[in-house]
Amino acid sequence: MPGISVLCSILLIAVYPILISCSKSSETSDETTPIEGEDKTIKANAVVAADGTGDFTSLQDAINAAPNNRTEYYYIYIKKGTYKEVITVPKNKDYIYVVGENEATTVLTYDNYASRRKPDGSEYGTSGSASFFVYGNNFVAENITFENTAGMTAGQALAINIGGARSSFRNCRFLGHQDTWYAGNGTYQYLKDCFIEGSVDFIFGGSTAYFDNCQLKSTRNGYITAASTPENQAYGYVFQHCKVTAYPTVAESSVYLGRPWRPNAKVIFIECAMDEHIQQPGWHNWGNPDNEKTAFYAEYKSTGIGASIDTRVSWSRQLTDEQAASFSYDKVIGGKHPDFKSDEVNITIE
Repeated sequence: MPGISVLCSILLIAVYPILISCSKSSETSDETTPIEGEDKTIKANAVVAADGTGDFTSLQDAINAAPNNRTEYYYIYIKKGTYKEVITVPKNKDYIYVVGENEATTVLTYDNYASRRKPDGSEYGTSGSASFFVYGNNFVAENITFENTAGMTAGQALAINIGGARSSFRNCRFLGHQDTWYAGNGTYQYLKDCFIEGSVDFIFGGSTAYFDNCQLKSTRNGYITAASTPENQAYGYVFQHCKVTAYPTVAESSVYLGRPWRPNAKVIFIECAMDEHIQQPGWHNWGNPDNEKTAFYAEYKSTGIGASIDTRVSWSRQLTDEQAASFSYDKVIGGKHPDFKSDEVNITIE
């Protein structure tokens, strides 16, 4: 029946593209529409509460309870409170993720200092004076205060000592005076929206660290950084979009951006706002002119009274646009630190 055959062919030609189009539209919708009821929460593996309403009253006990040699995150939620204990994340405790209830009221603190005597009669020393030690890899902290309360006259007294290969901190506070924040050679840290205060060399060590939108607040005259970047390490400290401030008691032009703890120190400030407490020369050679030959101290578009570009020491640098681009997040630290959980994902404790 030729007539019917021709009619079928015409219908097929007309209808088939519509069917294909509908099919493709349906497939696209399935790919882009979120699944209803999709879980956007992570249940904490452990809850720490000073008032006894959690699984532990001590963060150290919660860390000790985490399984060794993990390859996925172990989430510890810390309720607000002051926890006075020396805390260590050991080498075999990788993938520890601690989240505080509030960065101002969830406080991890202790008061050791370098010259203080241990029970065996020996001194703690600078590196041993920390309130918090990180040796595990892929450590992450959010909404936490790390504090050392030894006081301004105690000398070296670390709030944190970071020896783990890679770590990240978001919305955290680091409080102390001399040598507040330390991280060892060959390690990587990313700090986002953090607050660090201190007086002398209060950010120091040989790590690669990227400080993104942080506040650096001086408690008295002194030096902000004391980098000891290894000679063959590409980057040291990069401060991007940071605020460099001081308490009202700190005198004008009394704080240096940095001095080299070792030769080859590398420190760069990119588009940072600097208050009047910053010394007009900007940088110090730690009393050794040879350090001027190896230190890489640079700024890019500093602003504020403390910027004073025309008065900086001759051996520091003002970067061009092209040079500054080589110190971007992607080039310095991207892919070299653990990721934060998404802002859309909440930690639950029930």
